Amino acid sequence: MKDEKSVGGGLMTEIYDSEQFLSALNNLADQIAQSIEKGQPIAIVGIRSRGDVLADRLAGLLKEKNIKIDHKGILDITLYRDDLDQKGGQARVQATEINFDITDCIIILVDDVLFTGRTVRAALDALVDLGRPRAIRLAVLVDRGGRELPIHADFVGLKLPSGESNKHVQVMLKETDGEDKIILQD
Repeated sequence: MKDEKSVGGGLMTEIYDSEQFLSALNNLADQIAQSIEKGQPIAIVGIRSRGDVLADRLAGLLKEKNIKIDHKGILDITLYRDDLDQKGGQARVQATEINFDITDCIIILVDDVLFTGRTVRAALDALVDLGRPRAIRLAVLVDRGGRELPIHADFVGLKLPSGESNKHVQVMLKETDGEDKIILQD
């Protein structure tokens, strides 16, 4: 654990700094690169709002590893969530940007944190409404355990100890937050 600060009555702890974050992201890219078969159409699709940024960065890292990504896309799952009624007027629908036929593609679905599995379930529903991919593989930067659904990631940058499941995990990205790091909040 690196740096602790009190924010709004709760404790915020940096658990992975920029260097460790980049190491986890590179580890994730290596796992994906090793799994890709030559000749298969590959699409990388990020779940809004941080999975899309990570997907873009992973696509760049995969290109450096001579892996061809045929398509990139962004998936908004707002209308597929099972907690929309609890969000009330706060749900903000954004565009899904998948401008290619997903049929017969191998899709690398990217998100920042995997916890209960409900976000991924919503993403799977949204993708299947767009077509029938050959396969969908899940890549997450952080797996924090605590599943409520039978969903697992195929590629994981890092796993948190199970004792941290009662805390909120926040992935901060230089593109949106000015720096790369991962923090826990009580």
